[in-house]
Order: sequence, then C-alpha cells, then structure tokens
Amino acid sequence: MINPQNIQTEIDAAYLYDKLAAAEKDEVVAQVLREMHQIELGHANAFWAKLGKTAADPLPAPSRRARILNSIGRIFGYNYVMGVLLDTEKSLARATVSAKQQRQLPVSGDEGNHVQILKALATRGDAVTGSQLARFESRHRTVGGNALRAAVLGGNDGLVSNFSLVMGVAGATAGGNEVLLAGTAGLLAGALSMALGEWISVKSSQELNENQMQLELEELETNPEGEMRELALIYVAKGIPPDQAQTMAQELMQNKTQAHQVLVREELGLNPDELEGSALEAAGYSFLLFAIGAVIPLLPFFWLSGMTAILVSTFVSALGLFGIGAAITLFTGKSVWFSGFRQVLFGLAAAAITFGIGHLIGVSLAG
Repeated sequence: MINPQNIQTEIDAAYLYDKLAAAEKDEVVAQVLREMHQIELGHANAFWAKLGKTAADPLPAPSRRARILNSIGRIFGYNYVMGVLLDTEKSLARATVSAKQQRQLPVSGDEGNHVQILKALATRGDAVTGSQLARFESRHRTVGGNALRAAVLGGNDGLVSNFSLVMGVAGATAGGNEVLLAGTAGLLAGALSMALGEWISVKSSQELNENQMQLELEELETNPEGEMRELALIYVAKGIPPDQAQTMAQELMQNKTQAHQVLVREELGLNPDELEGSALEAAGYSFLLFAIGAVIPLLPFFWLSGMTAILVSTFVSALGLFGIGAAITLFTGKSVWFSGFRQVLFGLAAAAITFGIGHLIGVSLAG
C-alpha cells in the first residue's frame, strides 16, 4: 500500500529541485537540477497511479513546508535547501532498505542511488569540466552548521533549561521574587557558557583544519604532478572514465585554488567554505539564541508573582516549545502537530519534575 506521505515527499522534492534549477546561474548545474526535478516528478506520478489515480486527477500541491523552504532559499540562499533535499534522499534510502528487510526482500545496494544521483548526473557526458564538478560539489556540501538549524537548537536549549530552572525555583518559593533572580542568573550563565563553548569549538577546529589545509597546499606547490594524479584518481573513483578524469584533473590544476579546495574536501574531508566564519561571531549568535529561548519562561515574573506567574510562564513556554517543535519539521519533514506537541510534552515533563523537586525542597526547608 502506497503511503500518501511518500507521494507528498516526492512532490515536494520535485518542486524544490525545480526552484533550485531556476535560481542556478551555471547551466550545467541547472541541467542536473532540472533532471532531478523530472526524476522526482516521475516517482510521484508512479505512486499516484498505484493509488488508482489517472491523468485527470492532478497531483497534490507542494506542502507548506516545501513552500517555506523555498522562501528561505530565496532570502538566505539555496545551499540550505540543497542540504534538506540530500537529507530527504538519505531518509528515503534508509526507509526503503528497512521496508525490504521487514518483508525479507533482497537489498540490492541501489537503494541509496538518489543520494549519489546528483554527482552521477553532474559527471555524465563530455561537457562537464573539473571546475564545474568542484563547484557543484561545493554547493551541495556547504550545508552543515547552518544558521537556521543553530537558531532552532540554540533557542530550544535556552527555553528548556531555563524553563526547568524557573519552575524548580518557583516550586520551592511558590513563585516568589527569588524566581526572577534565579532565572536571570540561569539565563546569563547558560548563554555565556554556550558562547564560550562555541568560541572554543570553532576556534580550535579552525586552527586544526587550517594546519591540515596548509600542509595540503604545500604538497600542491612542491609536487603538482603527484597532486594532479591524485585528482584524476579521485574522479576515477567517482566512476568517471580514466581519460576524462585525466582531462578534468589537468583543467582543474590550471586553477590552483580550486584544485586545493577539491583535494582538501576529498583527502581531508573538510569544506573550506565552512572554515571562514568568525569564532567571535559564532559565540555572539550562540549567546543571543540561547538568551532568546531562556527569557521566554522568565518574562511573566517581571510583572506577576505567585501561581498566576507560574501558570502564565507555563503557557508562554508551551507556546514557545510548540513553535520550536514546528520549526524542527523543516529538517525532519514530520507533521507540525506531532513534532510541536512532542516538544511541548517533553518540555512540560522536565519542568514538572523540577517543580516537584523544588516544591519538596521548599517544604523541607520551611519545616
């Protein structure tokens, strides 16, 4: 039985590939994306036909999630959207393998082809060049550590941790003024800790990777012939014919910067585009995002006190948790209601536990 959600996933993928193609300036890359659009649209139509639908029955429209992703792409660039599509392909591949295993059907090894199909399409034919392939791979690999994911997760950390802290102190003091003091301290301590941790993480990673990249650059300068052979072997390993791989490597070596980037990606597993960010900027964003989440449960206590403040704080925190859960669906593709209420359930459970513990401690101290 065909799952309607799978049809919607294929429709959304086709829609996003089409939008990516329309925004792409490089015609070779755009053609790859247009063919991906046609492939996904063909899958959607095949699934649609298995449900007994005919050409007279139009396919469903792209989902709200897909339209939001396209809006994000228009505003912030489509690299993030490419990352979502790759994650979607990986999820579909895992689901296909799991379904075959459950039905005791043979796993052919082709189930993950969609994850690699962008490379396969980019490398077929004689028109593709080494620089175009390098650019294409750079585009779809600059998807880690994106700002949107960091914003959602940073806000979630701040909200859940400070909500639990505020409820714990509220349970011990019946919502007294101590909550405001403890919540503000928790906000600042958590935000500073997150910022410092982010700064150390980014800085140490940059220093290590820069040393490795410098070594690769020295190898490229001192032994260009050897590095060109390595590039050719990399392309051969991707399934490109040896003669074409050699031509592509020679073409790419004419631009040492681009050749260096490809070698860094393939040999070291690094993406130079992701090493350009400022550690101080990352720390600042981490501080701000955590603080935004952490201030939500604290706000009511600036104007209210007692049980009224506790209830209002719980309500606004639940709204915030639902919003974060809904935002997470941009990465997972799950139902907004399922993800939102799951986030609310976990957040309220954590707050209830700390409130109960705080209440027991408060009663014990009062006694």
